[in-house]
Amino acid sequence: MSVTEYVQLALLFGSGFIFFLLIVVGIILKVTTTPFPHIVRHKEEEHFLDSVTDEKKRFPSLEDQPTLELSVIVPAFDEEKRLPVMLDECLEYLESKTKSKKSFSYEVIVVSDGSRDKTVEVAQKYSAKYGSDKVRVMALVQNRGKGGAVRMGMLSARGRFLLFADADGATKFPDYAKLEQSMVELCGNDHTKDAIAIGSRAHLEQEATAQRTLFRTILMHGFHFLVWAFAVKRIRDTQCGFKLLTRSSARKVFSVMHVERWAFDVELLFIAQTYNIPIDEIAVRWTEIEGSKLTPFWSWLQMGRDLIFIWFRYAIGAWQLRKEHVN
Repeated sequence: MSVTEYVQLALLFGSGFIFFLLIVVGIILKVTTTPFPHIVRHKEEEHFLDSVTDEKKRFPSLEDQPTLELSVIVPAFDEEKRLPVMLDECLEYLESKTKSKKSFSYEVIVVSDGSRDKTVEVAQKYSAKYGSDKVRVMALVQNRGKGGAVRMGMLSARGRFLLFADADGATKFPDYAKLEQSMVELCGNDHTKDAIAIGSRAHLEQEATAQRTLFRTILMHGFHFLVWAFAVKRIRDTQCGFKLLTRSSARKVFSVMHVERWAFDVELLFIAQTYNIPIDEIAVRWTEIEGSKLTPFWSWLQMGRDLIFIWFRYAIGAWQLRKEHVN
């Protein structure tokens, strides 16, 4: 037998082994995972502290009817230093908007993701200053990951529109106006429609590439390829932490999401894309802020793994979407 024949035989057996392994893994995942997530919430996470009475009050549910215009969800893990800068800009903008538009109302929900520093204490000071009707603090007992923190905040929000924004303040909060205008174009005056407007840094990619090392550039393009190949086709920047959803869209998406770590944005957009929810990508101003929790190589490796498993689990039915929401 020639060398070429040995190579062909090896490739054949290798491919067969990989195929067999995928079948075994698929069966295990199908049997051991639930098609819809089981969301566990500790009793301590069901309440917020009333800034006037110092009493614990229960968070509402996303399934309730909205009682204000906008909910801003801010996931925060050990963010005592960066959070004040973000909240100052955020609340200054929202207070100004409230004064100029009497019908506008808002809340900010800071979700401390099992923080080990004084993140909760810092956020509580803003609740005391602005009132717990405007600023509420949810202290998660254990670290769930950014996606888990965002979901817990979303499930406790009161707004017709729900925005999640990173605690580092990398995206300029006044660019919310761009996302708001996009919602008007997508929904008109019908707040019950499905729509998502997402901030995007794609227009900054050329400048960012020039500042990155070759290794980080390769990682970035590799991640983008995996996103395109396994999950989301039409979005250039899936990871910008500035996304606005209608209440209807938030209900549909966050009720079935499984991923709680860095790749949750991709699953969110994958679900929305499968549900045929209109998605508009809007260029926003963005500045890299020191203190990122994202370690380029290991975090992107984890996200790449999660991307493949997102596709694989939905493909084999280990995770499922609600058929009544698929248009």
